[in-house]
Amino acid sequence: MGDRRHFIETASAALGADPGVLDVRLSCLHETEPEGGPEGQGPFLNAAARVETTYDAVSLFDLMQRIEGDLGRERPQPWSPRTIDLDLLLFDDDLIDIPKLTVPHPRMHERKFVLVSLAEIAGDVIHPVMGQTINGLLNSLSC
Repeated sequence: MGDRRHFIETASAALGADPGVLDVRLSCLHETEPEGGPEGQGPFLNAAARVETTYDAVSLFDLMQRIEGDLGRERPQPWSPRTIDLDLLLFDDDLIDIPKLTVPHPRMHERKFVLVSLAEIAGDVIHPVMGQTINGLLNSLSC
């Protein structure tokens, strides 16, 4: 919702400004048709970021949630339109399954709109559960 490019750029800058974040590399922006959620939503604007951090996964996720809140993110219902949606897709080879966080993201390998952006910045990274590179996962969806 709103100025989608502005929200993505502001979120990326906020990540990079945090003292626990050493580097942020953002993919290109990709506009895609929405997947899931209420009928009549406009297109999504997606990007992926590769973040070098001193934080553990939960601390990075907490920072991402604070940034979402600072940018006006509300959660009235799952998959409803929002100003920004920051997902922690991967964290090294870690496997995390706690109530507030699942890593790798449980549906990322099924979502072309996620994999296209992620492949730009981490195409050779191997998904720790699927055992394939991000490029390989993307190619398997393209067939």
